Amino acid sequence: MFKKTNAIGLFGMNAFPVTVEINKEPGIPRFDIVGLADASVQESRMRIESALINSGVSVDRKKRVVNLVPASVKKSGSMYDLAILVAVLAADRLVKLDISRYAFIGETSLNGDLVSINGALTMVIAAREQGMKGVFLPEQNAREAAVVEGIDIHAVKNIAGLIRVLREEVPLITATRYKSVPTDYTEQFDFSDVRGQENAKRAIEIAAAGFHNIIMIGTPGTGKSMLAKRIPTILPLMSFEESLETTSVHSVAGILDINNPLVVNRPFRVVSHTASSAGLIGGGGIPQPGEISLAHNGVLFLDELPEFDRRTLETLRQPLEDGVIHISRAIGKASYPCKIMLVAAMNPCPCENFGHQTKKCNCTDKQITAYLSRISQPVLDRIDIQVEVSPVNYEEISANSNTKSEASKHVRERVEKARLTQLNRYKGTSIRTNSEIPPGLLHDICEMDEDAKLLLKNAFERLGISARAYDRILKVARTVADLSGSELIRKPHISSAITYRSLDKKYWNR
Repeated sequence: MFKKTNAIGLFGMNAFPVTVEINKEPGIPRFDIVGLADASVQESRMRIESALINSGVSVDRKKRVVNLVPASVKKSGSMYDLAILVAVLAADRLVKLDISRYAFIGETSLNGDLVSINGALTMVIAAREQGMKGVFLPEQNAREAAVVEGIDIHAVKNIAGLIRVLREEVPLITATRYKSVPTDYTEQFDFSDVRGQENAKRAIEIAAAGFHNIIMIGTPGTGKSMLAKRIPTILPLMSFEESLETTSVHSVAGILDINNPLVVNRPFRVVSHTASSAGLIGGGGIPQPGEISLAHNGVLFLDELPEFDRRTLETLRQPLEDGVIHISRAIGKASYPCKIMLVAAMNPCPCENFGHQTKKCNCTDKQITAYLSRISQPVLDRIDIQVEVSPVNYEEISANSNTKSEASKHVRERVEKARLTQLNRYKGTSIRTNSEIPPGLLHDICEMDEDAKLLLKNAFERLGISARAYDRILKVARTVADLSGSELIRKPHISSAITYRSLDKKYWNR
């Protein structure tokens, strides 16, 4: 007796269709699984047999061979349990429902219950692309999967209940579509809480409008972390497409909230300087996403940047440039998206007082150079905006509530207007923000007047700007122009962009 069912495999975020073939024939009872299945897949035999027994199902003791097609692709994980179990039931003529256009994903426990799996959203999207009518999966993953339109989601609590559905003893129930409502970050944080620092706020507004990377340099207590935590309050709400992308990464990582599985707020991930390369960019035998991918479409905040291991920081170079991270292993290559707004903060020197207006720096030039050189020039070049965060004076910090700073909602209105300009400009392309402008389109999109061209030429020659820094100055100037409502980049826009690239001359090239 030959039967087959549909499964979905997963490696990283690469979901692929798998056909589960089963052949039952006379012979010494045994249960073999072939098709390049790893140990976790091979162990499904014991889980399935126990689940069937504890669900009150008696199957023939025959020789069974299960083949996972394509046999040339490595199969890892426990998500094949349900598809193999249904194939066993079909081979024993215990299935009446036409299952040819349904996919089955899920892990079975020994007592017949289904266990939640990671990456359900990615696999359901793949099933839809394969033309599947519906997907059967664990009840715990149903809300997550129900955000995908164009495919029916059927929640399975246990094997006993599934068998009644497959025998058509009870009707097939489809999960309702899940929709989530974003919460407002300003309930906790608001830019109006920050006194002074108008220059830093302006730099952050520009960074948010164009999704540019930014570094803040200043002595302790000047408000660098306070400013960083409020950046999400001025970022535009995520589109549904962006939500699906970010949710897919979090689903693979297994960190979704079961009750609110759709990520609707832009991530804000804070990474300690003790993080390893694998923790930052991802890794493992079966590669898992790192912090840079978990921050996809949001903010990755690295505090105390020079305290990070230099080799760890160097791993950011390619992901920051390409917006995707590739992790290669012997069994395959996993790719994770990582379009992020990198926000970094650092002290100016080991004693933290270099450049302070009143406090004396006790570091030698050699100590300062060694401290700052932990951040390489290639990494620094990938940070579009550099801003100095100076100590706040007494008048600013002691101001009464009537002189509060501008609220986040007002800043966000300007940011959203600039983002809308960018969305209209890049309609029909994969580009979303100015930070993503490819070199081939840079001069067409960043058109300057003659005064702006002359200023940029003089700055390039006088300051020794690198080619990469030149491109990023143009991108930042494009964002400054968008915030001012100008399609043409003018001299003040270039001037602002150059100003935000000047700190490397003060600190790194003294």
